[in-house]
Amino acid sequence: MAGQGYTIFDTAVGRCGIAWSQAGIVGVQLPEVRELETRRRLLQQYPEAREWRPPEDVQAAIDGIVALLNGKPVDLSDIPLDTYDIPEFNCRVYEAIRRIPRGETRSYAEIAIHLYVSGAINAVANAVARNPFAIIVPCHRAITAPGQTSGFAGNAGIVTKSRLLSIEGARSGPATNLFDALLSVSAPRAQ
Repeated sequence: MAGQGYTIFDTAVGRCGIAWSQAGIVGVQLPEVRELETRRRLLQQYPEAREWRPPEDVQAAIDGIVALLNGKPVDLSDIPLDTYDIPEFNCRVYEAIRRIPRGETRSYAEIAIHLYVSGAINAVANAVARNPFAIIVPCHRAITAPGQTSGFAGNAGIVTKSRLLSIEGARSGPATNLFDALLSVSAPRAQ
């Protein structure tokens, strides 16, 4: 097989797409409302790709994505990615995000600090926004600030980001509920 291939596959959240080259996965497309739209978006990003039966390593990636979206604890961090056209900084961000454990999140600021570029919060956010490897590079685990599920969520939006975090068992809301927050504000302070 020469060039890029792609396929569409079923998951618990809908029909996803995946594209690959000989070097590894080049992109994952989360489901759109209809399969036709998922396919169209994938082909807009990878116009040279042809629909093929996935090779064994790509099928293993598909199986891992399907299992993760079914709530199974799967580690996708060893799936090879084709990062040929990806800027070096973005690759560093994606590697950092791949190391975030299932069920946990990190803020853009925490990722920037981890990369020793604490002033690069916007650059981290931009890399997350351009992540072509949805699920494999779990950018749903990258959030604007602790306790918030806001931040870039791809074409699928914040609802899908929250759903992915929920599937993984991550807390997706503020650290305290509204009652506890109000109680701590109105409670008398000891002197």
